[in-house]
Amino acid sequence: MRKLKKLFKISLICILFGLIIYGGIYLYAKITPKLSINSANSFYLYDNNNNLVSGVNDEWISLNEISEHLVNATIAIEDKYFYKHQGFDFLRILKALYINIKNGKNLQGASTISQQYAKNLFLDFDKTWERKIDEAWLTVRLESHYNKDEILEGYLNTINYGGIFGIENASKYYFSKSAKELTLAEASILAGIPKSPSNYSPLVNLDKAKERQYLILKAMVENNYITENEMDEAYNTELVYIGKSEKSKSSTLMYYQDAVMDELKTIKSIPSSFLKTGGLKIYTNLDMEAQMSMETNMNEYISNDNPIQMAAIMIKPENGEIIALTGGKDYSKSQFNRATSALRQVGSTMKPFLYYAALENGFTASTTFTSSKTTFAFSHDKTYSPQNFGDTYPDKPISMAAALAYSDNIYAVKTHLFLGEETLVNMAKRVGIEKELMALPSLALGSQEISLMEMIRAYSTLANEGYKITPHLINKVEDINGNVLYEFNETKENVLNKSIVYVLNEMLSNCYSSNFIDYSYPTCINIAPKVSNKYAVKTGSTDTDNLVFGYNKDILMGIWTGYDDNQLTNVTDGNNIKNVWIDTIEEYLKDKETDWYNMPNNVVGSLVNPVSGELVNDSSTKKAMLYYIKGTEPSSDNIDLDNLIPTIKEE
Repeated sequence: MRKLKKLFKISLICILFGLIIYGGIYLYAKITPKLSINSANSFYLYDNNNNLVSGVNDEWISLNEISEHLVNATIAIEDKYFYKHQGFDFLRILKALYINIKNGKNLQGASTISQQYAKNLFLDFDKTWERKIDEAWLTVRLESHYNKDEILEGYLNTINYGGIFGIENASKYYFSKSAKELTLAEASILAGIPKSPSNYSPLVNLDKAKERQYLILKAMVENNYITENEMDEAYNTELVYIGKSEKSKSSTLMYYQDAVMDELKTIKSIPSSFLKTGGLKIYTNLDMEAQMSMETNMNEYISNDNPIQMAAIMIKPENGEIIALTGGKDYSKSQFNRATSALRQVGSTMKPFLYYAALENGFTASTTFTSSKTTFAFSHDKTYSPQNFGDTYPDKPISMAAALAYSDNIYAVKTHLFLGEETLVNMAKRVGIEKELMALPSLALGSQEISLMEMIRAYSTLANEGYKITPHLINKVEDINGNVLYEFNETKENVLNKSIVYVLNEMLSNCYSSNFIDYSYPTCINIAPKVSNKYAVKTGSTDTDNLVFGYNKDILMGIWTGYDDNQLTNVTDGNNIKNVWIDTIEEYLKDKETDWYNMPNNVVGSLVNPVSGELVNDSSTKKAMLYYIKGTEPSSDNIDLDNLIPTIKEE
């Protein structure tokens, strides 16, 4: 009994001591300068012509302009004691702590609306102790300087409703009406989104959104905001979702915006708290015409009811400016950015880096390997049996130029093994691929997963004649008063030999050349009628992924298609993205002056048989111009390297 009394006294003293400390903190917060929150976490995105394309907080409305249903639904589900506490719901915190400790999992949170608003005043949601302390201090300052209605107004004007920030923007986006006009059914759907926008947006998962709506309506009944009959009527109301902004006709622009915000978080000169800037003006490299062209062509070849996804990036290779980007077909249905976040097998789009390494190590466009059905034998009785597309083999020596045009897998693996498997791993690092790759025989065929953004960085070294640049979306950032906080500083690093890159780029331009029609067809021959400019192009495909990268000195575009659940793709899927690629890049270059790369002085061209790589004369019916470093052009005797790879057996 004495122990219990003693424990009670100690607990009481701790509580009183805690209240005194909290009171002191609250009083100190009261005398600090008042926070300016109405524009604090606003940001505005501008395109490459300095036109405003999107912004947060540009639709700030007062609390009395917001539907009472939305206000009540938010309080009921997020913080029912909002008007009673001073920023922290300590009983709720203790309850959540008990449940989480008991179950060994983080099952419940206890953030109040004030705490969530404080968190929204930061660029990112780091979970460090330093950030938690900052958020707690901001919560106290909010509570000490603003009344509850003002805090709730700020919260509702800044919260994330599935990539759409602020209740007025969200109301117009989902229902094409102002927040004042929201019905109970509409309000209870919107109030459920902030908990987990990727799960509870009705445009992403209607079933989960309805489950969340039911919980909200039930909470509203329990807190005497509505009756049971009103709950049933609202839940059973069939809603029509618009899923489009009045300001933008684009369904993919938000992917670009999300990528911009992710890049913003990496810039060290930008304060992590919006309070220190009063808001941000972000000047991007976005070309709205290119973005809309990409989206239009994507919709032309892939219908909305087809669950297959697509991601694409367009970049100026000379300076790394990303002018268009989409991480999926429709942001309203999926906010996952496949352009920046997805890791997918890249297939034969890995081969140009393999062949650059080969050219650097003495190969030429005429160097031959025999392509036939082959099993590669290794130590410990391990074997590898790659196949050509369609199981088609010439059963004769073919040149590197032909191997690239047909995307021959046997030639690629032989080259890979001849050079040593670490060679391609090192080459990938050299051109900017940061993903840790394994030195495997199948790496030559792109069996390992790499992001589209990393592949764009790698291809930009080929498009930029050997210089590695930094792909970037942001050109400049200013605070709300126009003070420059950041400006992109272009740096280039010469990582590849310009002459060898020229030879490789010329070979890649044969992927749509009729000169290479022989036992097989070049991989892009089906889009040749659409080609009016010269491009270096490489396609790639696996069972689950299809990619195209193509460029000249003015523009580089990479595109991927596949299913999120790794379903098998088919030939039509690969043809679709080739058409999206050529239509978009041709539209971008229309009416623009463009040119191919200048031939270096130490490079020469020779007329050869494109398949065998052997010299021919002008009268030959089968010929193509291939390029070589001076002194390596073909003679009457070409070298077939097959006998230098003893670890293979032909079938």
